[in-house]
Amino acid sequence: MGTDQLQSLVPTPANTQVTKGPDTLAEGGVHVFFKVDGSPNDVMTAYKAALEGKGWTVTTMVTSGGDGGGGATYTGTNGAAYGVFDGGGYNTNTYLDVCTWPTKPATPNCARGNR
Repeated sequence: MGTDQLQSLVPTPANTQVTKGPDTLAEGGVHVFFKVDGSPNDVMTAYKAALEGKGWTVTTMVTSGGDGGGGATYTGTNGAAYGVFDGGGYNTNTYLDVCTWPTKPATPNCARGNR
């Protein structure tokens, strides 16, 4: 599965203000960064639904929230493709790092990219 195919599996969050990438990852992966206008919990809940709408089976790894901040980290599969979706922020700024691979890598590290 090529970069374009992986990118086609990744929805762009509603209210995206900035998109950076795609950047190449080890094992054929792709990283994309989104800065989104919206509260972290609302953005991440909506993004999970958007992933599921694109055919991803999503697992919630962690969520947090309170005092205007928060976020979530999800993992998922879409056919053989594997993804890590890590987002969080404060107030109405949410930062979302999306990493996808053609198959689950040995070390699925979705490091936060150049913001």
